[in-house]
Amino acid sequence: MDFYTTVLRKSAGYWIALCLDNGIVGQGITQEAAIKQLNEAIASFLEVYKIESDIYYTSVSIEELHEFLTVENTRFI
Repeated sequence: MDFYTTVLRKSAGYWIALCLDNGIVGQGITQEAAIKQLNEAIASFLEVYKIESDIYYTSVSIEELHEFLTVENTRFI
């Protein structure tokens, strides 16, 4: 089993889970749902990553993490 560092935050009524190791996100009504979506997204990514040679990913930078944690809820009218 692989372990990943994940940050959760609530935004506009949804929980968002961000994997700091690869920048993949999941979203759900509950924290558990967001983590489940994130796990599924990571599993899908890893399947493709194994067969595609030109996929690049990197960990989330401090600046990106700061933006993720500080962006306020935005509502579009």
